[in-house]
Amino acid sequence: MNICLIGHGIPCMILANVLINKNIKISIFDDRKLKNKFNTRTFGITKDNIDFLNQKKINIKNAWHVNSIKIFNNSNNNKEILNFGPQNDPLFSVIKYSQFRDLLNKNIKNTKLVKFIKNNKKNFYNSIINNENKFDLIINFNENNKISKEIFFKRQHKDYNSLAYTTLIKHQACENRIAFQVFTKFGPIAFLPCSNKETSIVFSIYKNFKNLSETEILNLVKKYNKKFSIVSFSKFEKVNLRGSLLKNYYYKNILSFGDSLHKIHPLAGQGLNMTIRDIKILSCLIDKKIDLGLALDQSLLKEFENKTKHFNYLYASSIDFIFEFFKFDNKFNNNYSNKIFYFLEKNSLFKKYSTKFADNGFI
Repeated sequence: MNICLIGHGIPCMILANVLINKNIKISIFDDRKLKNKFNTRTFGITKDNIDFLNQKKINIKNAWHVNSIKIFNNSNNNKEILNFGPQNDPLFSVIKYSQFRDLLNKNIKNTKLVKFIKNNKKNFYNSIINNENKFDLIINFNENNKISKEIFFKRQHKDYNSLAYTTLIKHQACENRIAFQVFTKFGPIAFLPCSNKETSIVFSIYKNFKNLSETEILNLVKKYNKKFSIVSFSKFEKVNLRGSLLKNYYYKNILSFGDSLHKIHPLAGQGLNMTIRDIKILSCLIDKKIDLGLALDQSLLKEFENKTKHFNYLYASSIDFIFEFFKFDNKFNNNYSNKIFYFLEKNSLFKKYSTKFADNGFI
């Protein structure tokens, strides 16, 4: 068996590690144009997904455990409208992009099962599209390459009309196990603990506030800061926020994956978690094929689509609903969220299933 992965990001590297642990040969084609560093980017990974990664020998030792999440809106900036936790087990764990990348790359470099393809992009993609290669499966993570543009172009698009600004703040040491999310009139801002002295900020600002200067954005971060005595900020990085859902997951022996398959708003920190759940299902399907002595072929990709497509659609739609609700609610001084979440805050059943939904998805 030989599987080709087209990509370079964290999802591609996670799947590569999972396949290596099955003793499957993989070839990786890195088609990126620029070497993005993502110095301020972090990931929040749910407990269920952390457990899966540990089972696959991807031991995330540097992740920072978060035991509680507090939700605020613009009118109740000093009092949470929802509070999930605290609890003994972490709700999720935060790891920096650079730390996660280095961990995954280290595992890949220490095995002979991985081959890195260096080839002319045009010739490589033509051989894939014309089925002239010798790969059992091709898994494409890039939503902007020739394969996506010529084969997987039917997708549902959503423009969130927002820019995501990320930064890391260093602050005086404090007990830092609580994540904060504030739905402001400028857009949602999340404070994600990385350690007792460092916290990641993700501020998704609506484009009608696109003229805000970096100084003004820093002042807003300070305004919505709940507890930290800030020492310094790292340089802001920003990206346009757009969502998408692919209509067809596979073509012949080519499967779309990661952001190429689905992309959602980062307000709930669920983008990577959705992909890890996809990897979990794909891994299970591969194990079943191997146990039965069957080939890894198009039938596997069809099974994967059947098992994941409807769940991914429902999950992405749920995140979009939360985004649109708070955007609408801010126009009316949070009258709706104040009343609704006053009731939900006291509802233990709602909290139980919301926490399970965030941890496991619909599966």
